[in-house]
Amino acid sequence: MVAVSDGQTSSSGQAPAAEWTPVGRPLLSLALTSMMDAVGAHSGAVYLRPGDEPLLEMAVMAGLPRSFAAPWERVGLSAPIPVAEAVRERELVWVGGVEDMARRYPRIAVVLPYPFALAAIPVMTATRVYGSVFVTWPGSHPPELSDRERRELTTSCERLALRLERAASKGRTVRSETDLVEAGSVGGAADTLGTVEAARMVARLPYGMCSLDLKGRVGFANEAACELLGVPVGGLLGSQLWATVPWLNDPLYEERYRAALLSQEATSFVALRPPSQWLSFRLYPSTTGISVRISRARAVSEMTPTGPRSEDAPTRLVSMSQALSMAGALTETVSVQDVVGLVADEIAPAVGSQALALLGARAGRLHVLGHHGYPDPHVVERFDRTPLTSPTPGAHAVSHGVPAFFDSRQQLERLYPARYSTPDGFAAWAFLPLIASGRPVGAVVLAYAEPHAFSTHERAVLTSLAGLIAQALDRALLYDVKHQLAHGLQAALLPHSLPSLPGIEATARYLPATRGMEIGGDFYDLVPSQPLPAAVIGDVQGHNVTAAGLMGQIRTAVRAYTTVGQEPAEVMRSTNRLLIDLGSELFASCLYLRLDPARGRAVMARAGHPPPLLRRADGRVRVLDLAGGPLLGIDASATYPTTEVELSDGCVLALYTDGLIETPGADIEEAIADLGRRLGEFGSRPLAVLADELVGRFAAADERPDDVALLLLRARADG
Repeated sequence: MVAVSDGQTSSSGQAPAAEWTPVGRPLLSLALTSMMDAVGAHSGAVYLRPGDEPLLEMAVMAGLPRSFAAPWERVGLSAPIPVAEAVRERELVWVGGVEDMARRYPRIAVVLPYPFALAAIPVMTATRVYGSVFVTWPGSHPPELSDRERRELTTSCERLALRLERAASKGRTVRSETDLVEAGSVGGAADTLGTVEAARMVARLPYGMCSLDLKGRVGFANEAACELLGVPVGGLLGSQLWATVPWLNDPLYEERYRAALLSQEATSFVALRPPSQWLSFRLYPSTTGISVRISRARAVSEMTPTGPRSEDAPTRLVSMSQALSMAGALTETVSVQDVVGLVADEIAPAVGSQALALLGARAGRLHVLGHHGYPDPHVVERFDRTPLTSPTPGAHAVSHGVPAFFDSRQQLERLYPARYSTPDGFAAWAFLPLIASGRPVGAVVLAYAEPHAFSTHERAVLTSLAGLIAQALDRALLYDVKHQLAHGLQAALLPHSLPSLPGIEATARYLPATRGMEIGGDFYDLVPSQPLPAAVIGDVQGHNVTAAGLMGQIRTAVRAYTTVGQEPAEVMRSTNRLLIDLGSELFASCLYLRLDPARGRAVMARAGHPPPLLRRADGRVRVLDLAGGPLLGIDASATYPTTEVELSDGCVLALYTDGLIETPGADIEEAIADLGRRLGEFGSRPLAVLADELVGRFAAADERPDDVALLLLRARADG
């Protein structure tokens, strides 16, 4: 049941163009089939939101069995699939074919690698999104959606949204409806041939003929088909070929049936009827079913027979689709919170769970890594640091590596009486150990709001999913450790704070690259030496521990040479020789300043570093394209000339690394000019605000190919 939330009226205040269908009649089915007919689509589905939950639930499907979309019957709004994206973006999403699907939605392409086109459309009014719809066409559909099709789909979904809004305003409930996959009538064929004569005609054919409905069930088979398959007609009618014929009980053969239905293109395969007879199957699909032609294969080479399989194939194929989809999603996770988010948004809804907890195992104790869906988070968090020897189902699952399923609260409390004192508000649970490389890394707990009987098949699917989650969690835990190590090392090598200097106000920003270990060689420092302070900024090649370690050595060397009183040119020469003596294959850029705020001057030396920017008190900005020498670490005999520049009251110096100006496809000179414009525009603001303005778009970016370091210095006469 899908509840429509309480009443809201359309902003337009107008009734829908078509007459409203009272709730109780198949509102969704009629809307969906009307939409499919209008654009010539051969399958589709309607998804609705259950209240305000960030989920979409399939309410009805037409044209294909629901098993085709089994991994996506319940999906989170953040899921990377078209129906969820249509809701998030509030616009039609078009997927023009198999290549487009593989590029934009690889998880769907893994499960359904067939040629078909798809459109997903939000079902919404001006004030509320109720869900979404998808429809599909065969692969022969043009790669672009026509204006007429787009208009028909959008208008149909707008009408459906208004009907749902009206139902909600009247306090009525729209329920999930029966899927529409039954084959229709055969047009005028019966009147033309007569059913008896048609059967006689097919019976005379020298090869086998079968008719399958959209669910793969046999509705007709001639005598030749029965002989070739070795099954009497009574054993075929009403059943699926792969469920009735043992040697066809292989997902590979059912996959061909799925490919034919979804693409609406003829397909074929060859199968071995034991002990040695090869048969050729040719499938001719339509929107009402599939006609199958069966004949003896003339020549088959290097074919490996597939033995009989147990369990019914459709159920197993659904679980295979789920596993493929979830495996693709889990490979994209990076951190532990990514894993928690994916399990919460996609896996838990897919298996019908309303809450979950992800537990890690370390040093003989459980650690709560994340949870979702619990009304009272403290119920889960109180199990943090529980010993693995404690009598709790989570600890038992981890320590013994055995999953536990509890259909009801009574069953759980009978085995674990302590649960009486820690109710979590749920009625059924699955405790799944997470085993990676033969060792326990934790457990995932799935909680259900109602008593839930776990079938043998469901237990197998959940256990398999737990194996996928375990591999993702193991990688994520390792990543988080490296991430913490990298950030700890970076924090130790950069100054924790900048010293207060007379006549100089300073602030800095550092953003690590998002590639590699998120640690790099960018550095900055402010040295309160006597008689004059100094500032330095630089960039060592690379985004790894080696670069960070070398950066730390350079920063320490610059500080030491400054403290003993070396002039700017000599500081650069000494640092260059040190880098060469260290034998490193890495180079470094550097900009060094000796500050003299009392005289309103600064002396600079540059080694291959981007030019600093100077903003005067009147707002004019100048690029200080200073003379300089090569990168540090290249030439032991290199010299670094110095330049004296103005640093009067109110002037702002902006020192930065190339990560602030270099982006793929951008011109560096234009980037520097843009940085100068922003410095001129915001330069009168407090330095902290100015720094945030200059690095703002980099701080908000999901991807940073390089580190970003920024050091701002403002001269002030009151110092």
